[in-house]
Amino acid sequence: MTTARSAKLAALAAALWFGFQAVPAAAQGTASSDALALRGAGSTFASLLYKKWIDGYRKVAPAVSVSYDPVGSGEGIARFMAETVDFAGSDVPLSEAEIAKVRNGVAMMPTLAGMIVLAYNVPGLSAELKLPRDVYADIFAGVIKHWDDPRISAANPGQNLPHLDIVLVARLDSSGTTAVFTEHLAAISPTWREHGLGVGKLVQWPAGSMLASGSEGVAARIKISEGAIGYVEYGFPKRLNLPMAVLQNKAGEFVAPDAASGQQALATDATSLALLPASAVDPTGHGAYPIVTYSWIAINRKYADPRKSSALRDFIDWGLSQGQSAGVDLGYVPLTSGVIALSKQALGAAGL
Repeated sequence: MTTARSAKLAALAAALWFGFQAVPAAAQGTASSDALALRGAGSTFASLLYKKWIDGYRKVAPAVSVSYDPVGSGEGIARFMAETVDFAGSDVPLSEAEIAKVRNGVAMMPTLAGMIVLAYNVPGLSAELKLPRDVYADIFAGVIKHWDDPRISAANPGQNLPHLDIVLVARLDSSGTTAVFTEHLAAISPTWREHGLGVGKLVQWPAGSMLASGSEGVAARIKISEGAIGYVEYGFPKRLNLPMAVLQNKAGEFVAPDAASGQQALATDATSLALLPASAVDPTGHGAYPIVTYSWIAINRKYADPRKSSALRDFIDWGLSQGQSAGVDLGYVPLTSGVIALSKQALGAAGL
């Protein structure tokens, strides 16, 4: 990679990266002794909305400093389990084995939902790119290698698809987004595992794939790489004006990512969080976008400082009540009133 290309990638990633500090460091240094700091880390998928929440909550609770480090779900959970942060964001709930290792107990609740999209950089296209289920599964399996492959052309008649190598862009870090996306690919493609590709926060992608840290890193890499395609939360390519593929869902429909198709995928009558699917990896509903997931916050059931326990629960409750609307413009899918109620129940129970 040339020096100029590296600098351009760094600038694009920086444009999406935020400080995630509710109070600037200088201001924190002069804060009163009553100031309280809450530290979080984890999901980059959720980071755009958490930035909004932090900014909004600062206005109603100026004595509380909230910070969030978008390092990926895997690293966020690791820090939470090591007790170096007070809460963690993750696109997949903790496993029973992980929960058993948390000394002060764990409560988890969904705080937002979003769509995993396939953003691409293919020059010369005159219309939106349609990708059938079997086609995009085989693209990420490394089976389909060129943009003018007959299977892509058949789904996009009239498009001027170039004879250009397909360059996969995937996450380098331990990622809940990767876990949800690979679970989706395994669900729609009987041959996914046969190709030696796994499901999880870290997988071995086909040779030649580009790897980047965080959702912002993936989006930035796609932006500067002709022929690239990658999986990322909707808000990141939206900010960079990257096109996103129209994907075929289980009903055979080609569906663009938007709030309506995302909400349709998450339609549920679950009466408890235990019955709530963590994600909709292959929804059956008419008009449903095919890859939608909740993002969760993990908190302790008790904290040594009771002020921290109260402030953290107040922050999350504020986000569930007042912060959902902030996610619409960012491309997140608003939680239904029923799911918000379930999250608040879990939040209240966590303080008992």
